[in-house]
Amino acid sequence: MNRRVFLKGMSLVAMSALFPTLTSAATTIDLSKVNFDSNKYLNNEAQTIMIYLYGGASELGGNLTNFDEIQKKSQNKYNERYITPTSNNFWQQAGGEAMERMLTNGDMNIFRTCYRKDNTTRSHGICTAENQRGLMNIDSPDYGAGIFSTLGKVLVNNSVIDNDTTLPFITMEGESNFFATGPLNIEKFLRPAAMNENLSNPFSRSLDGQLYTSDEWSSNPRPKNTAISAEFDALAKSINSNQNIQDAFDKRIELDNFMQQQRERTTPEGITYPDNTFGKKLKAAVNVLIGNPDTKVVSLGSGGLGGWDDHSNAMSSYSDRMRNLMESIEVALAHMSAESKDNINIIVFAEFGRNVNLNDSEGWDHGNNQNVYIFGGKRYFNHVGVIGETEIKPTEANHRLYLRPTESSYWFEPYSVAATIYKMYGVTNPELLTGGYGAIDAGLFK
Repeated sequence: MNRRVFLKGMSLVAMSALFPTLTSAATTIDLSKVNFDSNKYLNNEAQTIMIYLYGGASELGGNLTNFDEIQKKSQNKYNERYITPTSNNFWQQAGGEAMERMLTNGDMNIFRTCYRKDNTTRSHGICTAENQRGLMNIDSPDYGAGIFSTLGKVLVNNSVIDNDTTLPFITMEGESNFFATGPLNIEKFLRPAAMNENLSNPFSRSLDGQLYTSDEWSSNPRPKNTAISAEFDALAKSINSNQNIQDAFDKRIELDNFMQQQRERTTPEGITYPDNTFGKKLKAAVNVLIGNPDTKVVSLGSGGLGGWDDHSNAMSSYSDRMRNLMESIEVALAHMSAESKDNINIIVFAEFGRNVNLNDSEGWDHGNNQNVYIFGGKRYFNHVGVIGETEIKPTEANHRLYLRPTESSYWFEPYSVAATIYKMYGVTNPELLTGGYGAIDAGLFK
C-alpha cells in the first residue's frame, strides 16, 4: 500500500503508537539525499517571480474550451455578450488578447489541468498551506517548510549561496507559507526581505537633522552613514551576540545603496507598465532581478488586483483583474527581453480553481482544477504552449459543475509546481522534497 494513503487512513492514536512523535514522522525530509547539479544551477541562473492568486482564481480566463456545454448545464446562464473565446479558447475580455500575443511570441506556457485529486479538500487554508509548501497535508497543513525556505536551504547546503549573498529572497506580500520554516533550521539571511512597490529598504535608517553633526549637515552631499548612526550600529552590535544580526548591521549601508540603485533604474524605451499598484510591484520585481543576480525569488502575491474568491458578482471584476494581470505580465516580458534576460520566469497559480456553474449570486464556488501559467525562462524552458484537455464531470445534486482532465490528458497535482521550481534551480530528484510528486513534464524542460 502507498505509504501516504496508509498514513492518511490511520487514526492519530494508531499513528502515535507507530512513531515516536507525529511531528517527526510527518515533517522530516532528509536534505542530504537531495541530488544537486551545480552546472545546471549555474547555467540556468534561474530567477523567479511568484504570483499567487489568493482566493482561488477561476480557470475560465485561460480555458473556455468547454463553454458551450457549460452554458447548457449551468444553473444560471452566462451573458455571452461579455464572453468571447479567442482562437486558443482564452477569454478575450479577461486578458485573452494579451495571452494570445504572449503565446504567439513563445513567452507563455499554460497548463490547464493542475488537478487536486489526492487530497480533495477545497479549504482555502489547507490548500494554500499545501501548495506553498509543495507538500500534501497528512495531519496538519503547516507541518512542512515553505517552497522557498526549502530551496534556500538546499542552495546553502550545496554552497552556491551564503551569508554574502545579497537579498536572495524578497517578498512584496508580507509573510506567506512560501517562506514558512517548518522543521528546518533556516539561516537568518534566507528569511525574505519585505519590500513594497517603491522598493523601500528594510535596512534603511531615516536621517533627520538630529542625526548629523554641524559639519555633516553643511557638507554636500550629506553623508548617509553619520557619526551618530555608526555609534547606533556599534551599540546595537554590542548588545547582540548573534553573528548574523551583526552581519546585517555591517551590510546596512551596502543594502541601502543597492536599493537606491534599483529605484533609479530606468526602463528601456517603449516599456510602460500599467499605472496601478500591481503594475508598479511587477516593475519593481523585474528591476531588482535584472539589477541583482543574487536575488533568486520575488514573491508578489496579487496585491493591487484584488482577491479571487469570486462567490458572487464575479463576471466583470474577474475579467478586469485577469486583464490587468496579463497585460502587466506582457509588459514585464517585454522588459526582460529588452534587457536580454532569458533566465527570469514568472509563475502564476492559486490554491484551487472554481467550479464553472454560475450560481444564484452570479459567482463560482470552489473547484479543484486550475490553470498554472509559466512565463519566460526561455534559457531552460521549451515553449510547449497550451497543455491539458478538460471535460465536465456529471452535474452534482447541488448544481456544481466541475472541470477535470480528460482520461487521455496530461495532468499533475499542485505539488508539482514546487518540484518544477526545485528542478529549475538544479535539483535532479525534486520528488524527494514534495512527497513523491515530480516536476511538471510535457516537454517543459530543455
